[in-house]
Amino acid sequence: MIEKRRFARAPIDLPVLFAKKGSAESASGIGKDISIGGIFIETTSPASFGAEVVVRVRLKTPNDHQDFDLPGVVRWVRSGGMGVQFGLLGALETHAITELGKAAGR
Repeated sequence: MIEKRRFARAPIDLPVLFAKKGSAESASGIGKDISIGGIFIETTSPASFGAEVVVRVRLKTPNDHQDFDLPGVVRWVRSGGMGVQFGLLGALETHAITELGKAAGR
């Protein structure tokens, strides 16, 4: 199988919350892999294909751990989870995700 992703994914096993953009209701899942391009979320209640979502995940930063709200769009849904493509990320979010990828490559 040919890998079509632009960014290498780092395996993770982190709890996440996600909500449709503009909604106060959130659902939970487990982030299973992540890159600056997106995240796979294992969940029994995925958002619908094409939905704009905000994913909240706690990542390690240079000095501590921090919760990040990452904007994205659901690009695929299957039994047991969904793939979210991230939108515009800030410098701190990009750095935290990139560092995860570096750690996974060791």
